Amino acid sequence: MNKAKVKRRVGKYEVGRTIGEGTFAKVKFARNAETGEPVALKILDKEKVLKHKMAEQIGREISTMKLIKHPNVIRLYEVMGSKTKIFIVMEFVTGGEFFDKIVNHGRMREDEARRYFQQLINAIDYCHSRGVYHRDLKPENLLLDAYGNLKVSDFGFSALSQQVRDDGLLHTSCGTPNYVAPEVLNDRGYDGTTADLWSCGVILFVLLAGYLPFDDSNLMNLYKKISAAEFNCPPWLSFNAMKLITRILDPNPITRITIPEILEDKWFKKDYMPPVFDEKDDSNFNDVEAVFKDSEEHHVTEKKEEQPAAMNAFDLISMSKGLNLASLFDVEQEFKRETRFTSKCPANEIISKIEEAAKPLGFDVHKKNYKMRLENVKAGRKGNLNVATEIFQVAPSLHMVEVRKAKGDTLEFHEFYKKLSTRLDDVVWKTEEDMQEMK
Repeated sequence: MNKAKVKRRVGKYEVGRTIGEGTFAKVKFARNAETGEPVALKILDKEKVLKHKMAEQIGREISTMKLIKHPNVIRLYEVMGSKTKIFIVMEFVTGGEFFDKIVNHGRMREDEARRYFQQLINAIDYCHSRGVYHRDLKPENLLLDAYGNLKVSDFGFSALSQQVRDDGLLHTSCGTPNYVAPEVLNDRGYDGTTADLWSCGVILFVLLAGYLPFDDSNLMNLYKKISAAEFNCPPWLSFNAMKLITRILDPNPITRITIPEILEDKWFKKDYMPPVFDEKDDSNFNDVEAVFKDSEEHHVTEKKEEQPAAMNAFDLISMSKGLNLASLFDVEQEFKRETRFTSKCPANEIISKIEEAAKPLGFDVHKKNYKMRLENVKAGRKGNLNVATEIFQVAPSLHMVEVRKAKGDTLEFHEFYKKLSTRLDDVVWKTEEDMQEMK
């Protein structure tokens, strides 16, 4: 297989596929050309950031991550800027999203859930000790490394201790409703420490029960349930697990259990291993301010190629779990936020076919080079479903198409993909074995 061509290079980093996307940022897989080390490259549009007055929040996120050096928190290595972009170089973890593990496997055994919860509490305790509060803790913001260890990510809603007002409380309401503490909802100010701890309690409940403790299609009803801590533990939980969850999901932040008390809890302490790491603080914040400046001396060089990215065997392996390449070519990968298929059609023909299939399903199509964004004109459960597609060249006559949820509800994405795949039947490459199975 031909050596992969670099589609884009930012400074010393070779930039590859998109692995995540948000309102103001896109995260791409990249590789340090000097060391070969894989990294995650968060790319922000500087004009959008300034237009929406997000510079302070982005600067806060960068500063926050530079403060945190813990084995259970994603590391930030470097910050760079060009005339139009801000680049945040972060640790790349290969174990996937914690959310997918929960959706695919359901509830966990108590020993397994306890290990993840211990790592989560260790990470949050460390963040709080540095005056950093996450404020949007949920399974979607937790990742897993190659060894199955938890990594807290996405400090976009984090608050630093400097933002605490004279009353000693934070006053910005944010986070995901199902995981938000009642005191955050009542808009009278809250302690970031106890609010984060509540979210940890909801996560622990989800790990052990397999479903949310507070859930309702009506937002006001959901808020009422949260404010009253109206939930029931499933019967399969041990007494000590129920007791701990009840003490964390206490609607009164003053009487809610604290992290030092959790560290002494009977259920929590079983098989507990405190983290061992170097706490040396060598943070430098000079580049944080520099990335927002227009001076040429602070700009990093960018190079681009406008053609489908070639892909070698290493790239294929890095995109699959372990060394099993079969998962790359499954037409249906249930409960995933992305899926892939291969095609022997030319890249331009694949784009046309996807466009023809998506429009009757109610999607607007936006094309740029060999990438597409499909946006549902009707809002779904979590807003408008956005789907991103990208075409990679595996061999001269073979392409791989990645279809990924960029925004919206995961289950709605899978319903869309099932409908899309039936309309692309003549595009997807079928092996002789596939043809035999269809007979």
